[in-house]
Amino acid sequence: MNRYTVLLSALALAVSAGTAMAATDDLDVRRLNTSLDQLSTDPTLGNYAQAEQARAREAISQMAQFKPKDKEHAHYLYVAERRVDIAKAMAQLQDAQAKSAQLDREHDAILLEASRLDTEMARRQLEQQRQQNQMIQEEAARLQQQGVEYSQALEQAKAEGDKARQVAAAQAKVANAAKKQAALAEAAARAMRDMGSSDGGAPANTPATGSSSKKRSSGGN
Repeated sequence: MNRYTVLLSALALAVSAGTAMAATDDLDVRRLNTSLDQLSTDPTLGNYAQAEQARAREAISQMAQFKPKDKEHAHYLYVAERRVDIAKAMAQLQDAQAKSAQLDREHDAILLEASRLDTEMARRQLEQQRQQNQMIQEEAARLQQQGVEYSQALEQAKAEGDKARQVAAAQAKVANAAKKQAALAEAAARAMRDMGSSDGGAPANTPATGSSSKKRSSGGN
């Protein structure tokens, strides 16, 4: 093997080694970019952790500037991988926070609706109680008015009864007076009849009576 052949073989080995290193480097970049692309295109997580995704892409770009044999490559590879992991974790955290906030809002909405229903139920109960109290007050007022009317009617009936008793008493007095007058008239009439019968049916007069008495007196003498 001459010197040119050895040089060509060495050059080929160097090119092969460089291609292998470049392939390894491209594989890490491709792997991290693919992982980050999956995150960014995820319909649920893609809209979260935008700042962390940008930092992860920047770290991948910085890593791509170094070859695997460079001492800085391992450092930037580690940083890029951690940036991608942080972006995923932050997206998941923000998604969980958003879901928790949504659940809190739904819970608050449920509590608000329950409170509204409780308030509405309480309002209806109060309205029913108010109506019942109003009916009770109206019934009490009606009974009170009825009692007043009954009391007035009783007083009126009592007054009318007193008046009727007074009228009856007056009528009784008039009747008694009439009876007394009738009795006196009857007694007077009877007395006149008695006097008429004792005088032989002649009308009684004072002079005749006096003359008879004189005659009886003189005859006796």
